[in-house]
Amino acid sequence: MTQTFYTKDHEYIRVDGAIGAVGITDYAQKALGDVVFVELPAAGAAFARGDQAAVVESVKAASEVFAPVSGEIEAVNSVLEKEPGLVNEAPEDRGWFFRMAIQDAGELAGLMDDAAYKAYLATLE
Repeated sequence: MTQTFYTKDHEYIRVDGAIGAVGITDYAQKALGDVVFVELPAAGAAFARGDQAAVVESVKAASEVFAPVSGEIEAVNSVLEKEPGLVNEAPEDRGWFFRMAIQDAGELAGLMDDAAYKAYLATLE
């Protein structure tokens, strides 16, 4: 069963078994505006929860993408290197940044589920 979790920095991790696909939320892509460049991590790189793992640049600003949990990069979405606009078009689908092997599934407990993230967004308006 696939579950999605969110951070207060507007990253998501869609978990399927021991692998999580990470990207930025729709809220984040709207705040950034038109995405023009994405810097992805190298496959095999390991990150601790909260480490900067990627960078996304838009016409407005550059923003870091943090690892929502500890783990090792299994794959990157290399399509984003040629089509960074996918982050705007489908941020939580085809616009994912990387997939990582989750080192400690217990870290997911510190993230928000869909209902908690929606409630958090309501406090930002």
